[in-house]
Amino acid sequence: MWTDPRIARLITLIRAALRPPAGMGRVALALTFGVLCHTLFAAGVLAMIVAMFFGLSESLGTVPWPWAVVVNAALIAQFPLVHSVLLTGRGGRVLARLIPGPHGQTLATTTYAIIASAQLLALFALWTPSGIVWWRAEGVAFWAMTTAYAASWLILLKASFDAGAEVQSGALGWMSLLARIRPVFPDMPTSGLFRLIRQPIYVAFALTLWTPPVWTPDQLVLAISLTAYCLLAPRLKERRFAARYGARFDGYRAEVPYILPRLTKTKDQPDAQ
Repeated sequence: MWTDPRIARLITLIRAALRPPAGMGRVALALTFGVLCHTLFAAGVLAMIVAMFFGLSESLGTVPWPWAVVVNAALIAQFPLVHSVLLTGRGGRVLARLIPGPHGQTLATTTYAIIASAQLLALFALWTPSGIVWWRAEGVAFWAMTTAYAASWLILLKASFDAGAEVQSGALGWMSLLARIRPVFPDMPTSGLFRLIRQPIYVAFALTLWTPPVWTPDQLVLAISLTAYCLLAPRLKERRFAARYGARFDGYRAEVPYILPRLTKTKDQPDAQ
């Protein structure tokens, strides 16, 4: 288990962070960002889990109708738009400059996670419910849908671990700053769920959108909108991977399907990995 590069990277990073070199200002900055990042991350994910479990029929938004339509649409749009822009080369440079001083580049992944978490929290905490409930699962159907919903979140957790838990959680930036080391990013992910499909994080995220036990017009609009994002946005990610990894990614893309796993192995490629 300890030879697994996903776990070995985490252990190395944690050990380095537990022995921080001297530098009170740097240490304080790193810990502040760590607390802020993981607090917002937990709040954003929890808000999403709870809000979608009830089909967005329960939330804190109180915008009067019909203005609520405009505000809810803006809440949906802001997440994929900002999320995608910050993943571009220009967006990365903006992230590095958001924190004044010499540590902005090191903290970039943490800053990104903070922004994304705040976006999720805003979307699901500030949504104004329509008050219409089309279907609420009961009995066996409730437990079946709840199990599917929980399984979708577990798949998302596994996919995030396979992609690099330290990056996905935002820990890479602040822990690297705390240890005063250069952030070490994961290599191109090809293990775990990435053996089956190239985009397991986006697929798992989409699954969470379609498995809640309560269905409303709100949930349907959200599911359609963000599923479209989950299908299209990875194309931009794959362009970056093609530019970064070249022939390695081309070979991986030729062997592993985009979002739907193959049921059988091809004859000329008995083992894709």
